[in-house]
Amino acid sequence: MAYENILFTVEDGIATLTFNRPKALNALNGALLDELAQALDDTAQNEDIRVLILTGAGEKSFVAGADITELATFGPLQAKFFAQKGQAVISKLQALAIPVIAAVNGFALGGGSEMALACDFIYASESANFGLPEIGLGIIPGFGGTQRLPRLIGANRAKEMIFTGKMIPAAEALEIGMVNKVFAPQALMEETLKTARTIAAKGKASLRAAKQSINRGLNVDLATGLDIEAEAFALCMASEDAKEGTTAFLEKRKAVFKGRLK
Repeated sequence: MAYENILFTVEDGIATLTFNRPKALNALNGALLDELAQALDDTAQNEDIRVLILTGAGEKSFVAGADITELATFGPLQAKFFAQKGQAVISKLQALAIPVIAAVNGFALGGGSEMALACDFIYASESANFGLPEIGLGIIPGFGGTQRLPRLIGANRAKEMIFTGKMIPAAEALEIGMVNKVFAPQALMEETLKTARTIAAKGKASLRAAKQSINRGLNVDLATGLDIEAEAFALCMASEDAKEGTTAFLEKRKAVFKGRLK
């Protein structure tokens, strides 16, 4: 599929999805969300992709939020449909079986922060800024921000950010646990790719099992979570990557994982 609002490339098992509306600071509109949904479906169906990176075109913005020129035209019912559409696409992102890294290179505001929060972890440029400023428009976050942010940084910090609409720099986002690492702007993508390559070299079945166990376990009690882990552990042992990993360890050599879900 030819895209107009995103760029999508795959190299050595790593897919890079770039939000590409730089004149609008990569703001999210209906057309971009449709393209993103299609790209995520394509990613899920491509067994050669082991890691997905999300970033924004240009140096100013990852995603500056929803496109206000479009949002301002909505009535209540249209607004509900738009919120549900954004939630569905971002939930699809979070549900991807492969690891997803957000490389935030500038403004990640509103829907931009909500998009990054659905990734498995966030790397940020020193020039990045995060925030959910919807309260200043007389509305609230609508793409999952009121739900995912408290789960990541705690309810009190999330309430402060959402109630004030304040924007925080990458250094503060790192301090409160919203971001994993912060890099100089020119180093962000290379450092992200370095981590992506490390992950891509691991067994695909075990990566899938680890991600699903963590995500499912967050929403249940500890005993149920341990059952989820035990089941996933057992299934991993049926994969060819588990056989390769254990054999390589015993033979004192580096494992060569083929990445097939078998």
